[in-house]
Order: sequence, then C-alpha cells, then structure tokens
Amino acid sequence: MTYREVRQLIPAQEITEGAGVTVRRTLGTPARRNLDPFLLLDHFSSDDPDDYIAGFPDHPHRGFVTFTYMLDGHMLHRDSMGNQGDLQSGGAQWMKAAGGVIHSEMPQQSAGLMRGFQLWINLPASDKLSAPAYQEFSAAAFPVHREPGLEVKVLSGEHAGLCGPVEDPHTRVQYLDVSLEPGRCFEHDLPVTHTAFLHVFEGAVEVAGTGVPAHSLAVLDTGERVGVTAGEAGARLILVAGQPIGEPIAQYGPFVMNTQDEIHQAMRDYRDGRLVQQRADVIRD
Repeated sequence: MTYREVRQLIPAQEITEGAGVTVRRTLGTPARRNLDPFLLLDHFSSDDPDDYIAGFPDHPHRGFVTFTYMLDGHMLHRDSMGNQGDLQSGGAQWMKAAGGVIHSEMPQQSAGLMRGFQLWINLPASDKLSAPAYQEFSAAAFPVHREPGLEVKVLSGEHAGLCGPVEDPHTRVQYLDVSLEPGRCFEHDLPVTHTAFLHVFEGAVEVAGTGVPAHSLAVLDTGERVGVTAGEAGARLILVAGQPIGEPIAQYGPFVMNTQDEIHQAMRDYRDGRLVQQRADVIRD
C-alpha cells in the first residue's frame, strides 16, 4: 500500500470577495491556480457580522460547479430562475452553474458563528453549456463514521462503508469532514487516478512526515492511501479528491471555459442578458 505524501503546502491568503467579505483562499491563488478538477477553495469564517453582512449579491457563474459546505451559521441563497433556500449549519449545496446561473449568497450567524467552505469543481466541455442543476442536503442527510477519538462525516464518496448523498458524475468527488483528538490517526483509501488535497482548519496534522498547520492546504502526491496524524491540540480538516478532467482551462472571474473565445462569449451573454435561458433541476432531501 503506497501512502500519499505532501507535494505542495499552500498557506491560505486573505481575499476580499462579494460586497467586501474576507475569505481565506488556497486554491485559485498565484501559489496554485487550479488542481484539476478543482478550481478554487475558499474558507469563510467570522464571529463578527460586520465582516460578512453585505454578503455576495447577485453574481454570475458559467462552466463549473460550486460545492458549498456550511460548518456553522447558514446561507440564504436565491437565483434568477426563481430558486431560493436557506442552507443550514452542517448542510451542503452542489450547484452546477453549467450554461449559466446568476445568484446571490447571504451568510448569516447561528449562535454567534458563521463559517464554511466553497469549492469550485470544473466541468468537461461536453457539459459546460448544459442546464443548471442543484443538489442540496441538510446535516441529517450525511452519514457519520465514529470511532474513539475519530469522527468522519461523508458528504460525497465513500468511507468505512458509508456513502455521502452528493454526487458529482464527471469527477466522482470524495469529500470528507474529519475530526481528530490529539495524536489520533486517520487513514483513507483513494483511487490512484484521483487528484487529492486536505485543508486543515482546526489544530494541525502530520502527513507522511510533513506538518500541516491550521489554515493550510496540502496537495497530495499519487498513492493508494492517505494517512493523517493529529497534533497535540487535535485537528479538524476536509479531505477532498476527484478524477481529473484533463482539458484546457480558460478562466475569467466567475466564467470557466476551455478557450478564450468561449470566455468572451460568456461575457457577451451576461452583458446582453442571455446567460440564463433554462430552468434548473433541483434535488433536496
């Protein structure tokens, strides 16, 4: 069994997005523009409503998927096709923007807390202009594997015989939320073809001899298994893996296509009000 080592360690950078919201970004920075099939990872976290009350007003997406996971607090969202909802603490939303979505996201506190992740996942050229779709699940929909000193929540993919409800058909994404007590080890098998990373957001861990502190993303090398050991304060992290798409990536802000000509077309469509033309399929638990 080959264990994956750390290929690159990326400290989070503070980025201002939306109407002035500060997020910690790892993927999608000069340190790592993308990690096929993943395009961007933002961690948002604050106990001060002034940091995020303006939220993320109406903005467009085309050509990719957003995967939003709320750790604490909740997120009010709506789109130009009439879909709306309130993503609660512990819940997750998979939104395929594909041909075009214009939506808003307004983060809210619960019990004084608001934090979560948003991951962007690429789409193949064959699906970039397809109809939008949503999968949205509450915390109760996600199975949790528990052992002494270890808790693994399965959002997507499989661990210890438990399957997460979120499905990404093109990349077969695995997405785990892992909590570890001090010194506890965690292991998980991964397809050798999958790109993988982990992001530590509480405590610190060691992976194959490399230390990974809080608010850092570790790009993992190839191998069949990942092994993680928590530091003296314990740790909490997300482990994410997916099948690479292997196509050219052309990106301009919220538009991700295969060529610059397609980016220019997306900008024209947004300018001329043609970005959203189809209604979305919605799956909720």
